[in-house]
Amino acid sequence: MEILAAAIMGIVQGLTEFLPISSTAHLILVPWFLEWKHEGLVFDVALHVGTAVAVLAFFMRDWIRLAREFFLGIREGKLLSNPDRRLAWFLIVGTLPAMAAGLAFEEIIEKNLRSPLIIVFTLTALGALLLFAEKHGRHTRSIDNFGWADSLSIGFSQAIALIPGVSRSGITMTTAMLRDSTRTSAARFSFLLSTPVILGAGILEALRLVGAIRDPAVATEAVRWSVMGVGFVSAAISGFLCIRFFLQYLQTKSFMPFVIYRFLLAGVVLVYYLKN
Repeated sequence: MEILAAAIMGIVQGLTEFLPISSTAHLILVPWFLEWKHEGLVFDVALHVGTAVAVLAFFMRDWIRLAREFFLGIREGKLLSNPDRRLAWFLIVGTLPAMAAGLAFEEIIEKNLRSPLIIVFTLTALGALLLFAEKHGRHTRSIDNFGWADSLSIGFSQAIALIPGVSRSGITMTTAMLRDSTRTSAARFSFLLSTPVILGAGILEALRLVGAIRDPAVATEAVRWSVMGVGFVSAAISGFLCIRFFLQYLQTKSFMPFVIYRFLLAGVVLVYYLKN
């Protein structure tokens, strides 16, 4: 059952990290609904590293191209002379608010904002905002037309995603569409912007894991390699496939199913909470 639970949690992480429905909320709610115990720090590391591998693998060519243009721009003294160089700088600027917020507030949020009622509120509020962006955004601007204001506004919105139920992909895609981005450009920029944040979160948790391994009181947790391996692999595979098919889906479809899902999930959580 532990292996099966690890596989399920890995799939949940891989899917919800990139869909606008909040991975943090689902990683809290699934064990809560099924009455599973938390597998601990080592398992959290495995899931985050799995999704980091997924997004890095999917966008590897993009990141190689962006890195090359970034350093060429510095060497030539032409930092913003083509779309790839501009995009590289926009991603750097957009990443900074989330990283700063994570370092400053992650522990506070982890201890105080994991209540199911908080998740009910954030699922509903972001669902309503996503609905507004879907209905009123003009969906005309491509990622090549993004500017500094887009990068900063999307970057600051990503910082809000620390709160469970908001969804990093959901809030960044919503903000992009509120600035008239096309759906696919909103998703692509969101996924690229998420890469350093997901990778950074994985590194921070890995450092915590090192500290846990050195502590004899919790060292036994760190050797559950089979559970960790299953979680990692399932998160990486499901995350990669999710990115691929979600980008294809957005070429012809809207975000409405995800809006409805957020509202329904909020209702289910509220009912379950009040009954228990």
